[in-house]
Amino acid sequence: MLNPSLRVHQLAEALEVSTETVRRDLAELDEGGKINRTYGGAVRTQRFEPALSERLQLKVNERQAIARRALEMLGNYETLLIGGGATTLHFARAIRQLQHPMTVITPAYGVAQELSHNPFFEVFCLPGTFDGREGLVCGPQTIKAIERFQVPVAVLGASGVNREGISEALLSAGQVYEAMTAIADQVFVLADSSKFNKRALTLFSPWSEKHTLLTNEQPAGELLSAMTDGGAHAEVVDAG
Repeated sequence: MLNPSLRVHQLAEALEVSTETVRRDLAELDEGGKINRTYGGAVRTQRFEPALSERLQLKVNERQAIARRALEMLGNYETLLIGGGATTLHFARAIRQLQHPMTVITPAYGVAQELSHNPFFEVFCLPGTFDGREGLVCGPQTIKAIERFQVPVAVLGASGVNREGISEALLSAGQVYEAMTAIADQVFVLADSSKFNKRALTLFSPWSEKHTLLTNEQPAGELLSAMTDGGAHAEVVDAG
């Protein structure tokens, strides 16, 4: 398997060119969205990721810890918007224990199914075209329905988080998450450290003061600087 992350001097040695040539070429690739520049090197852009069923088997301890911390931070909101993905499904399993009325709006059928067992919850499934691989709906109907709402908190996952913001590997899902971000007063981004300094296909939101990144390791370098400049902050949990 190709190494997705390489240093400038490694590339220069492998290609037998100068480091100045490598830096110039990396800058061009970065501008084209094909890689992400990092300090002293580059990381390949993530355009695809495993299916949801596969991702649910990865980083389970980290994702469960992140989900529990998001539950602790949630408060007694009456309305909640939850996106699709592996970590948000863990979050849905965490909040189904709550015993106060809540309306949950979601494009993810797995999330809706988990929460349907709680008699205190009213679950609204968004309309749209169903993607069976991801278990969520998307498309113009989904976005139009989202735009009708204004919610205090949206809980979203991410395929990648880097200095540019939060990104999603699926174009259609990224468009839905962009609309969800726009109508929320606060956005909890649930992403373990394997997503750090990665840029997926669709950048659905830059960092802003409405964002809280819940993760298992402290962000550093360009990612931390970009979050701080945008007004976002990180909440780091101990995954045990």
